[in-house]
Amino acid sequence: MNISVIEARDLSEAWFLCLCKAIAEGYEYKIDRGSYAGQKRKELDLAVVQVQYPGTRPLVPDVPQGVPPPSTMEYVESYLPYLMTSHRKKGEQYTYGQYLEEQISEVIKMYREDGHNTNQAFMAVGNEKSIHLADPPCLRMIDTRIHEGRLSFVVYFRSWDLWAGFPSNLAAIQLLKEYMAGEIGVEDGELVAMSKGLHLYEYSWELARAVIRVS
Repeated sequence: MNISVIEARDLSEAWFLCLCKAIAEGYEYKIDRGSYAGQKRKELDLAVVQVQYPGTRPLVPDVPQGVPPPSTMEYVESYLPYLMTSHRKKGEQYTYGQYLEEQISEVIKMYREDGHNTNQAFMAVGNEKSIHLADPPCLRMIDTRIHEGRLSFVVYFRSWDLWAGFPSNLAAIQLLKEYMAGEIGVEDGELVAMSKGLHLYEYSWELARAVIRVS
C-alpha cells in the first residue's frame, strides 16, 4: 500500500495538493459497489493530510473562473447540524450528528473536569449495524488531543470524495473543533485527516485538472 503524506498550511492548500496527488498518482479503477457503481475513479491508497493552520480563512477553496466551486461557506453552515446534532431530515438514513452529538458534549466535559492529558477523548461514527446500510458513513472517527494548550483533531474517512466531500467536510469539522476548543477553554490546533479511499470520480477529473492548470 502506497502511503501519501500531504503537509499543508491551510485547508485550501491541502485540497489543492491532494488534487495534484490524486491526478498524478491516483489508481484508476471501475467501481464495483458504492456511489457511482460502474463508473471510474482515481484513488490514493492511503492518504495522510496534515494541516498546520486549518482555521485560516477562507475555509473553503477558491477556484478559477468558470470552474464550479466544490463548496461554499453557506453550504458548510447548513451542513453543520448534520455533523453536530441528531436531527434527521426526511429520507436521510443517518446523520453524523446522531452518533456525535452526545460524544461532543462528553469530550468537552472530560477535558474540563478531568484535565487535558488523556487518550480517551475519542468520538466514533457508526455502529455494528452500519455495514448493512446502502451507503454506510464515510467519516468513521474523530480523535482529539490537547497539547500545549491547543486542541487538535485526527479524523478518518473510510471513503472520501476529494472534489465534492473534502472541502465541505473539513470546513465543518474545523468549525466543530473551534467550537469545542472554545467550550474547553483552549486554543485551536492542527487537523490531521486520513483515508484509505481518497478519490476523484471520473466526472471531476477535468475539473481538477482545470484547477491545477490555472493555479
